[in-house]
Amino acid sequence: MEQKDRNKKTGKLYGLGVGPGDPELMTLKAVRLIRECDVVVIPASGKTVNVAYEIAKGAVPEIEEKELLEISMPMIREEDKLAESHDKAADAVITVLEAGKDAAFLTLGDPSIYSTYIYVHDRVGARGYDTEIVPGIPSFCAVAARLNEGLTEASEALHVIPASYEGMEEAMQLSGTRVLMKSGKAIGKVKEFLSQMERQPSVKMVERCGMQGERVFNRLEDIDEDAGYFSILVVKDK
Repeated sequence: MEQKDRNKKTGKLYGLGVGPGDPELMTLKAVRLIRECDVVVIPASGKTVNVAYEIAKGAVPEIEEKELLEISMPMIREEDKLAESHDKAADAVITVLEAGKDAAFLTLGDPSIYSTYIYVHDRVGARGYDTEIVPGIPSFCAVAARLNEGLTEASEALHVIPASYEGMEEAMQLSGTRVLMKSGKAIGKVKEFLSQMERQPSVKMVERCGMQGERVFNRLEDIDEDAGYFSILVVKDK
């Protein structure tokens, strides 16, 4: 791929974490940059249903006046198709930057934790454009606060595990607190596995933390297997 002309003034890409759901948990820096950037970038699910966009709108109502770039970021696992979509997304963002415009790419939680933004970030940066990651409150930290308890104490380890991927069973044998993210449609399978563990852990779950429709489950047996994508489980040894 061609590198940018370093003598030409181009825009900057910001990967903005908008936090877990409550607009009041957005950082002052994220709010400021949304106001200052020329273009707002979101996945092409449509701004009326895009969760990150709706969160940002709660803190920055004037975001609706911004130029909007929707890019295709499909939720698939085929590596070739993913790479192709990420390349196209990066090309679309670079077109904006080449026009001398700064772009704010909105992402849930923190951009460095299981965020599709990072694929665009890496591609745009590799081609010589200026990029910056702006952290947001991670969803599992918001879940711990909603449960009104800490995640770790003293020397306890914290493990963040993508529950719908291979290796979840092995990861559950680790000592310390295990946070299960990206459960998706695998919540039923995860619940069954946890119920069969030799040493029964304490399991709690929050669905849609800080969003409309939030639900809290304080016991494993109460967890709804049909809970939505935005569900996080916290597993601790008793």
